[in-house]
Amino acid sequence: MSPSDPVTRPEPEADQHYDAVVVGAGFGGLRMLHELRGLGLRTLVVDEADDVGGTWHWNRYPGCRTDSESWYYCYSFSPELEKEWQWSERFPAQGEVAEYLRFVADRLDLRRDIRFGTRVEAAEFDDDANLWRLRTDVGDVVSATYYVAAQGILSAPYLPNFPGIDTFDGEVLFTPRWPHDRGLDFAGKRVAIVGTGATGVQLVPVVSRTAEAVTVFQRTATYVVPSRNHVLEDVQRIELDRDRDAMWKRTELHPMALPYPPSAGRLGVDLDDEERRRALEAGWERGTFRFMFEMFDDMMTDPEINKVVADFVRDKIRSIVTDPETAELLCPDDHGVGSKRPPLGQHYYEAFNRDNVELVSVKKTPISEITPRGIRVGDDEYEFDVIIFATGFDAVTGGFTRVDVRGRSGASLAERWADGPETLLAMAVDDFPNFFMILGPQGPYAILTVVIEHTAQWIGQAIAAARDAGTDRIEARPDAVSSWNQEVLDAVAPTMAVRGSESWLFGANIPGKARVVQQYFGGFHKWLAKIRDESAAGFPHFSRSTSADDTAAGDERRAS
Repeated sequence: MSPSDPVTRPEPEADQHYDAVVVGAGFGGLRMLHELRGLGLRTLVVDEADDVGGTWHWNRYPGCRTDSESWYYCYSFSPELEKEWQWSERFPAQGEVAEYLRFVADRLDLRRDIRFGTRVEAAEFDDDANLWRLRTDVGDVVSATYYVAAQGILSAPYLPNFPGIDTFDGEVLFTPRWPHDRGLDFAGKRVAIVGTGATGVQLVPVVSRTAEAVTVFQRTATYVVPSRNHVLEDVQRIELDRDRDAMWKRTELHPMALPYPPSAGRLGVDLDDEERRRALEAGWERGTFRFMFEMFDDMMTDPEINKVVADFVRDKIRSIVTDPETAELLCPDDHGVGSKRPPLGQHYYEAFNRDNVELVSVKKTPISEITPRGIRVGDDEYEFDVIIFATGFDAVTGGFTRVDVRGRSGASLAERWADGPETLLAMAVDDFPNFFMILGPQGPYAILTVVIEHTAQWIGQAIAAARDAGTDRIEARPDAVSSWNQEVLDAVAPTMAVRGSESWLFGANIPGKARVVQQYFGGFHKWLAKIRDESAAGFPHFSRSTSADDTAAGDERRAS
């Protein structure tokens, strides 16, 4: 098994200096490049892929598509881009999202500042020179005053270390590194799908249409809500275009950055059983994240109301899946609705009614080994021609810590976050001057494309403010980082999310990773207000200085 497809790599170049280096050419990296260009900064973007797209470049598995609606899963900074691009579906597939990002890169002429086929392996801050020095896997050393990490929260694939994985005689596929250079035909094949998170939920219905047999290995059942995807008609596009400015304003008021009313306007506790049932049925028919986040305003804080919703979804599963034993295995019994990220599905539960689909629970008896013929679970061995691992990511922090990033003190970001991530507003860390993150840890649990827009703008404002003040160094204050960390912990404490702390939102899917909440559950609208206040006040929670002053102070300290 090869974890990635080969790309054409450039020859190593001599040491180069830029005003800013951005790592990652997905949604975040492209948006950041455009922002930095607007400041007149000479900027380089580096990405290990052979094209733009980020996660939408690598994840090409069957059924891959967004779980956010297309009309806000895009950039909002350019009315021209919005008018020129037309989405075909409510929830676009991977190929269309990748094509959209290629369109943006070409339309804004971004490619000339992107170096593809290059992976950044290490980045170290040179305190004396006030520079970041980034070392790549092709031998380059690139220096820059500002370093923006834009790898995103789902860029570090995780494959459990199953014994015997290299002994399997069939084909092994890994969803985050799906083959790009060849088509795959599952006709006549016995296929295993390991994992039932968002990726597995998308895979199962599609692969089962052509495979001879599909066996799904599930550790944790999840609440899958119907997406109700459909082709966009011209009349709907006209309506969306008319509403666009107001739509973006609505995202700023919503806890999840959704363009819908910020609350359901009702408490489940105030309704009787029949009123709740009617609301739940209407929400199920509507589908999407609106079912989860616009049902009852107390769903995430009142365990009894959450149980009402959970019982409703479990009843839906039992009504869809015809085999009672399979239905019960698909019913979550160890966490509430919304305590783990809810996948959207297209005929996921219905797929288990097919004669060629089997479900195997590995919750009590886990996978013990991969054999030459297939997968062993306890005393049972299942034989396959293909094994697909849909086992997720070292989410939120993994994309940042897999690069050996070292700050002023020489300590690495991975060392700093060994007991859990600590940031200032998800964008900066003390001891790491002139270092910014897009979709960094402790950012809002919300629609990522909307978060990216405001993050890139804010980073641009922070850099511009430092330069306008005649300074070339900006760094988060330690007390401000500690304060934000506490706010992140306080925000999640009263929610149902803590009852799903065995999820990737708490790092629980990675052995040895600290079990700490990795995102901010206080609401996107509150985070947005905080970053705007910080910018308007002149960035009081950051220290600014000139490298000449810092060098002189350092010389004085060394002489004393």
